[in-house]
Amino acid sequence: MPYYSYGSYYGGYGDFLANNIYVLLLIPVLLLSFWAQAQVSGNFKKFSAVQNRRRLTGAQAAEAVLRAHGVFNVPVRSCRGHLTDHYDPRDNTIYLSESVYGASTIAAVGVACHEAGHAVQYAVGYGPIKLRTAIVPATQFGSKFSFILLLVGMLMYSQTLFLAGIVLFSLTTFFQLVTLPVEFNASARAIETIEGQGLLYDDEISGAKKVLRAAVLTYVAALLMSVLQLLRYVLIFLGRSNRRGGRE
Repeated sequence: MPYYSYGSYYGGYGDFLANNIYVLLLIPVLLLSFWAQAQVSGNFKKFSAVQNRRRLTGAQAAEAVLRAHGVFNVPVRSCRGHLTDHYDPRDNTIYLSESVYGASTIAAVGVACHEAGHAVQYAVGYGPIKLRTAIVPATQFGSKFSFILLLVGMLMYSQTLFLAGIVLFSLTTFFQLVTLPVEFNASARAIETIEGQGLLYDDEISGAKKVLRAAVLTYVAALLMSVLQLLRYVLIFLGRSNRRGGRE
């Protein structure tokens, strides 16, 4: 009887601790996420209103980055939407939004060069992006089924199912962790080429850097949110394991 009481208390306290730690840490992470999004929108809007003095469009800037790294088989095309710019390895194409593709602004050059940086990563076989590509199928599977297993495991008090859900969810966290060096490296390649090829004047480069740094912050916030959620699940699992141990 004493062991049962202690186990029940510890297990309940484990759930309480998990939820309270989650809420306590969630506030600064959410603030960082909101601030990062505001920085992205604000800096992009600000420097989209500033024409670069070379009148270089986003498409031309992306092509300049590709040429500087000896990459010549990647087309640059326009796509619809706002901040929908991306490099698609499936068809080896850089897609730039309408506010970037034909725009000769500081923001357009920064964003376009960043996406070209991703194309260069694939062309040179950059390690982290090869790893990220390799784990995409597993990450998609984990993202699709992790919450189902977590929910069923929690409702049925099945530690096995709950643990399986944690493992699948951790794949998403790992994917976001691998994404960070990929994004930092793409921005570094972009800025290095902008400076080395003189795509922007010196006093314009700081604006491009602000746009790219703000974008990277959103990935940092996403990773922290995922780590926090994973920590919560692990603490709940450990608390329930101790509860079951106490009952035995």
